[in-house]
Amino acid sequence: MSDAETLPILLVPDARLRQKARPVGPGDADAVRALAPRMLDAMYKAPGIGLAAPQVGSLLRMFVVDLQKEEARDPMVLVNPEIVAVSEELAVREEGCLSLPGQYADVTRPARVKVRYQDLTGARKEIEADGLLATCLQHEYDHLDGVLFVDHISALKRNMLLRKLAKELKAKARA
Repeated sequence: MSDAETLPILLVPDARLRQKARPVGPGDADAVRALAPRMLDAMYKAPGIGLAAPQVGSLLRMFVVDLQKEEARDPMVLVNPEIVAVSEELAVREEGCLSLPGQYADVTRPARVKVRYQDLTGARKEIEADGLLATCLQHEYDHLDGVLFVDHISALKRNMLLRKLAKELKAKARA
C-alpha cells in the first residue's frame, strides 16, 4: 500500500471526533472489510496501538487494536463493540492519542473490562482484558461516542494540553 493510500488521521479540534458513531449494519459489510486493513495501515504508520473509525472520518462503530511489535503483529478488528463488564478496581495509565499527537496524560479507568463484539466475518466474540489492553479497548470505545482521553482529566490539565497541541500544530503549519 503506497503512502498516497494511507488514511489521514483527524486531529483535534476536528468536529467529527466529537460525533457519535452509528452501529455497523448488514449493508456495511463491504465498507467495513475495506476499511479495516486501511485503518490498521494508518495505525501502524502513525505509529499507534489503536485507531477508531471516527478518527479517520468514518462514523461506524468499529476500531482496530494491536499491542504487538512489528515482527509479532496480532491485529484485532472490533465491530459494534460493547463494554459488558468493568472491574470496580481502577488503574491509572498514561494515555496518548493519534488525534492529539505528542500529548499525554494519566487517565484513571477500570482495571479490567469485558468487551463483546463482532469480527470481520460477523462472528460474535468476547474478550476479557486487563493492563494496557483494557486501557486501549476503553480508549478506542470512547472514540465511538465522541469522547477523547482528555475528557477524563481535569479541565485545567485538558485546557493546557489542548492549548499546547494547537500551538504545536500552528508552528508545524508555518514550517
